[in-house]
Amino acid sequence: MLLFMSRYNHTIDPKGRLSIPSKYREVLGDEFVISKGMDGCLFVYTSEEWETFAVKLKSLPLTNKKARQFARFFLSGAQYVTVDKQGRILVPQDLRSFAGLEKDVVLAGMGSRVEIWDLERWTENDSQIDIDETADGMDDLNLTI
Repeated sequence: MLLFMSRYNHTIDPKGRLSIPSKYREVLGDEFVISKGMDGCLFVYTSEEWETFAVKLKSLPLTNKKARQFARFFLSGAQYVTVDKQGRILVPQDLRSFAGLEKDVVLAGMGSRVEIWDLERWTENDSQIDIDETADGMDDLNLTI
């Protein structure tokens, strides 16, 4: 079972190169998928996880406008990237712009994926989380601790 966890602070250079933590590279391999994500971040998937997700997107009904928009958002905003010898990837310009990635970034393990955030956006989002209030709604999702 794949499990990404932990958080790493890194910088993205002016050319868009970003070091991927070795713990993540062990699971991601040399090639993986990076896509637009929700909440203004980027999602990173292993090739296998991406294929599973893409199959689910393909199964959405074409006649449903929200389903088409959801699939379009993820599929058109996704690209395969390759890790270089220094353990870096080149984050495509359109994805950097989407997530506001300029210098300081956060890579956060989220179980089946990694999220890449602009540090300022991450801090703002993280500071707005009221974990007690959020936890109250988890019973509805069959998550108990």
